[in-house]
Amino acid sequence: MIFVTVGTQLPFDRLVGAMDGWARQHPVEPVIAQVGSTRARFPNLDARPWFSRRDHDRLLRDARVVVAHAGMGSVLTALGAGVPIVVMPRLARLGEHRDDHQLETARRLAALRKLVVAWDERELPDLIDALLAGPGTPCEGTSGRSQFVASFGAIVRCELALAGGAALLP
Repeated sequence: MIFVTVGTQLPFDRLVGAMDGWARQHPVEPVIAQVGSTRARFPNLDARPWFSRRDHDRLLRDARVVVAHAGMGSVLTALGAGVPIVVMPRLARLGEHRDDHQLETARRLAALRKLVVAWDERELPDLIDALLAGPGTPCEGTSGRSQFVASFGAIVRCELALAGGAALLP
């Protein structure tokens, strides 16, 4: 099963639409998606606006791959669970977010080699196929995962402090 999550702030129809296309081509692999408050329909997905925290965590743990926006909550949760993750950053120029901070987040995460980044919806299908294919996925066999999550938390706190938002994280 593939779990798609776009976070809680905004819908991300470009990512979910790409996953709907992927699911149409791969009908054997179930795709469950948390899509937010969108008017779009995704006939090839089990798409719902929201999941309870308990259901979200269960779906994430049971997933073979997580597909998400480049939001820190989604990324840290998937990495903490040890699930391979591919992220696609939202783009401000497409009205998906107020700015392009997710591009910077994706660049930094890609440099750490702990996940895969789809820079646009055309790259997404091949990356998912590669993650499902098995050995050599970026998250497979990662040692010190909790150390990575803690270290990454320190990076996030530093970035927030530099941006004047230090009060947002402990």
